[in-house]
Amino acid sequence: MLTFELIEKHGEHEEVIFCHNKEAGLKAIIAIHNTSLGPALGGTRMWNYNNEEEALVDVLRLSKGMTYKASAAGLNLGGGKAVIIGDPKSQKTEALFRAFGTYVNSLQGKYITAEDVGTTVHDMEYVFMETPYVTGIPVAFGGSGDPSPYTAHGTLMGIKAAVKEKLGSDSLKGVRVAVQGLGNVGSHLVDFLVKEGALVTIADIDTIKTKRISEKHGLEILDPDKIITSECDVLAPCALGAVINDNTIGNLKCQTVAGGANNQLAEPRHGEQLMELGILYAPDYVVNAGGLMNVFVELEGYSSERAFEKTTQVFDNLMHVFKISKEEGIATHRAADRLAERRITQIGDLRKHHHGRTARPFSTLKEMTRRQK
Repeated sequence: MLTFELIEKHGEHEEVIFCHNKEAGLKAIIAIHNTSLGPALGGTRMWNYNNEEEALVDVLRLSKGMTYKASAAGLNLGGGKAVIIGDPKSQKTEALFRAFGTYVNSLQGKYITAEDVGTTVHDMEYVFMETPYVTGIPVAFGGSGDPSPYTAHGTLMGIKAAVKEKLGSDSLKGVRVAVQGLGNVGSHLVDFLVKEGALVTIADIDTIKTKRISEKHGLEILDPDKIITSECDVLAPCALGAVINDNTIGNLKCQTVAGGANNQLAEPRHGEQLMELGILYAPDYVVNAGGLMNVFVELEGYSSERAFEKTTQVFDNLMHVFKISKEEGIATHRAADRLAERRITQIGDLRKHHHGRTARPFSTLKEMTRRQK
């Protein structure tokens, strides 16, 4: 399939930039999906893609997802994403990330980057040497550092909202939560859940980490392949996507699905199936928006207290999604999309008619975001 056909197939993107620097070994793609609400913000993923077409499809899909995530979270941000083609274990260099930073800088704030899968806070330091349009930089540079505690806290708020909607109480005391995946987000989430009095079971392919967390809190360990279908009140996927699929959906024994993983539904039709089964699905991009909220606060002048306060909004955002779902008789993943699309249209039209195009320069972003406080 031709490049232009691929781009058109995956949504109406405003701009797609192919970045190549032979001397630095850089092959990257930046996709800006929509800037109706503000500058596009999204992380840079470094992955050893099989080919350039696979990388293009990934960045197009991810950038569109960031538009919806930012909108549903109520942030004055658009959606963008970047991918660097290469092995993150062996091909990282200072020159590569600084070369990438020059491309980000050339967009003059229309796209703001951050860390993502395969990149780290340290990598963002190199990008920061070439451009101010980067978040998730170390605390020493005025940034927020690791976003995972904030993603996890937002996920906790999402679980509370799902339990409130399904079980009638936002207290997690005695609620059975099965956490699949103990990466940075999953590990922090377990700490939050235990503190809330939830009855937590855990699973991860890293047996050493699983044992350590189990011993820390006295938790039951389940097989990574079996925790998805274990009996619980809340299934919290925090690892790979597509865990709700044709093989698992008929065997689920949970009342709600609410976790930090991206793209938990293998296909959109699985959202309708969950609704038919009476299982409440908390749309993942609403639940895991805490990390995005954290770097948004970084743009206005970072405060960890402000960031944690911001992530509590995930609760209200989800309750709004559930309200739309009930009122319109649609599955919750459709309701989340509807919430995001309405805001993009309404606020985007307002700004277009009264303030001009809204891909605001980075220098005015702090002033713009203060209005949300």
